[in-house]
Amino acid sequence: MAPGVPRTAPTASAPASPLPADPPAEAAGPLERGLTVLRLVADAPRSVRPGDLARATGLARSTVDRITATLTHLDYLRAAGRDLAPAPRLMEFGNAYLHASGASRALRPSLERLARALDESVSAIVLDGCDARIVGTAVPPGRVIPLGFRVGDLLPAERCAAGAVLATGWRPETYDAWRARRAADPLDENFPAVPPRRTAEPPGRTEADFAAWTAAADADGWALDDQLVAPGLVALAVPVRDPDGRPVCAISVLAHTGRHSGDALRAHALATMTEEARRIADALYGPSRAAVVPPAAPAPGYADAKPELGPSFLQALARGLAVLTALGGRRGGLTLAEAAGAAGLSYPSTRRNLLTLRQLGYVEQRGRRFLPSPRVLELGYARLSTLTLADIAQPHLAELAGRVRESASLAVLDGTEVHYVARAATEQITSARITPGTRLPAYATSMGRVLLADLPEAERRERIDALRPRALTPHTLTSPRALAATLDRVAREGHALVDQELEAGLRSLAVPVRDRSGRAVGAVNIALHAGPEPPERTGDALLPALRACAARIESDLAVAFADGPVRTG
Repeated sequence: MAPGVPRTAPTASAPASPLPADPPAEAAGPLERGLTVLRLVADAPRSVRPGDLARATGLARSTVDRITATLTHLDYLRAAGRDLAPAPRLMEFGNAYLHASGASRALRPSLERLARALDESVSAIVLDGCDARIVGTAVPPGRVIPLGFRVGDLLPAERCAAGAVLATGWRPETYDAWRARRAADPLDENFPAVPPRRTAEPPGRTEADFAAWTAAADADGWALDDQLVAPGLVALAVPVRDPDGRPVCAISVLAHTGRHSGDALRAHALATMTEEARRIADALYGPSRAAVVPPAAPAPGYADAKPELGPSFLQALARGLAVLTALGGRRGGLTLAEAAGAAGLSYPSTRRNLLTLRQLGYVEQRGRRFLPSPRVLELGYARLSTLTLADIAQPHLAELAGRVRESASLAVLDGTEVHYVARAATEQITSARITPGTRLPAYATSMGRVLLADLPEAERRERIDALRPRALTPHTLTSPRALAATLDRVAREGHALVDQELEAGLRSLAVPVRDRSGRAVGAVNIALHAGPEPPERTGDALLPALRACAARIESDLAVAFADGPVRTG
């Protein structure tokens, strides 16, 4: 097995279908190899180079170059020189699973209620092969150092309470896969989310111990993990059951032993968790399920880049990934014909790709419908799910600064100030000495005016009243009435130009950065020396590049925060 590639546990056989027994090698090869490269790049702690990928996979360097060129064109990978790193769009696959399974809508309200009620971190966990995959998390508000794992993290089933709960529904072939995984990785070294074992069979963690733990979880309706997943941590898990009584998900609360012993955590949380598990089951299987609508912005179908990129573009890889993403377009998945239509591909091409994805464990089949499996979350979701607005904006700011040869920044509104959270500075004599963390008065800055202009009218008036503007230069706008009129114009035009109001000789141009709902969550600007040319000419020259940068940031935000608010810090 190539270093860094996650092990893929055997899975239960899929339901009978009209799909062929084996995919054609010419269709399966590029997709399978492309997914392997994505896993390698996603799992690497730092950026990697094509040569590293060739050595890890055993593929020819020319093959790796074609794969990475295709993945970079599709914006699943980003290149900085020879280095490759996962891009936010890679989260599309995990989002497709969360939408198609209904997990994103069914789990989030319950997890947030539990985190507030219990004042502890909570997770939703499902079975992935023979192990436990985190598919939802929530942390209590105000906690300085919240515990917990990331969405997408994989845990050994025998080392977490959720694993014991989910194992109550295992079939014999799942146990066989679990034994094979333990034999291949006795120290849990392929589980980066948990500390590795010191010995292969520590006391209390044998197969017999796990079987007894699972039997107790089945009888009690809950399982307790007292420092199995990691020293100093205790967890309680309860099942979410389908209409046939099978555990399809586990809800887990995690606490530090300094706050709760195992018995204390059970007394504190069990009743609340059991009730919330019933609510989740109702959301997944009850009458309210019919009211759930598909995602508002389904992923675009396959677009052929062969004419543009020539031999370096792997059509088979791009088509397979388009099919995988398309399956998230509707809760419960898509039929083969629906998947072909959503992906923009022919019926035979979609059929071949679905079989390949199913054999690789990335797609499940339920009757006539296909949907992504939890395994797609291994494609960088855990790593990318920790990104903030600043993380996402930084490479785009660097590109903008390099293109216009002026400094570019991103800021958020904090009360009456703008708070700089990301910046790409140029080395010029006239460059402003601003760094992330800098705070400036919103009324005298282009980014502040863009953000103030986006507020609802009543709130905007309140902010203007609270600003108490003063003259920072002879050009500073200080009249509340004039400032209100300026903000009205900024709201209409969608940009703000401020000329020497913050500091003599400094001119800046800003546009908003919006989330999926259209709300401005930040603003991006270009700051430059106020030379002899009129300010309007600065806007004409720089506004197209600035808006293009904001659009690229917004595209990434729409994927990275498809189901929740943008993290600004």
